[in-house]
Amino acid sequence: AYQAMLAYDKLRYRLLPYLYSLAAKVTFEDYTLMRALVMDFGKDARVHSIGDQYMFGPALLVNPVTAYKARARSLYLPAGTGWYALNSGQFMTGGRTVIAEAPLSDIPLFVREGSIIPFGPPLQYVMEKPADPIRLYVYTGREGEFDLYEDDGTSYSYEKGQFARIPITWTEKSRILTLGAREGEFPGMLKDRTFEIVWVSKSRPARLDFTAAPAATVRYTGTAVNVAFK
Repeated sequence: AYQAMLAYDKLRYRLLPYLYSLAAKVTFEDYTLMRALVMDFGKDARVHSIGDQYMFGPALLVNPVTAYKARARSLYLPAGTGWYALNSGQFMTGGRTVIAEAPLSDIPLFVREGSIIPFGPPLQYVMEKPADPIRLYVYTGREGEFDLYEDDGTSYSYEKGQFARIPITWTEKSRILTLGAREGEFPGMLKDRTFEIVWVSKSRPARLDFTAAPAATVRYTGTAVNVAFK
């Protein structure tokens, strides 16, 4: 149990670029980070009565395991999109109920098709070091976008406009990932950084593995960069 908690604590720190960007979305756009399925899949009547699954931001479908000694659980993958198992990268179609394995070490987590998730370096505490490199997991299958938000992390200067965003988009038809031109700036901002790209597709599943070599590495200086799927 301790090892499981430690693993997810480490994952939480890896996810800080995703979480901090969504926290900014909450602040500036009245977004809600923990989302009942009906908020994103209201046209799917089957989600209306589901109270034990939720979206964590736009990308992650979380399916807690609460039954004593359970090592699997039934869960519903909402219709209208495909889903990737976070740990294995295996693709599943939506609109159906599946039985997901749930060993003590793992919570069943799925990623919505078309998601872009930024992961940062390993940390022991939030401000230990800059978020560089950032590893982008791109879950292909449909159009995707994510705005990577940053500020100084310690003050209220963002209220005065001192923050930066990097718009990131995935174009499914052309199979191009675009790291857009940086918008805004703030004192102490990391102007030059590295993005590591990992493609996840139906035919080429990719595990969540931060030790594996990325498919592409991009040096980003603030101007737009296109990266082709290969």
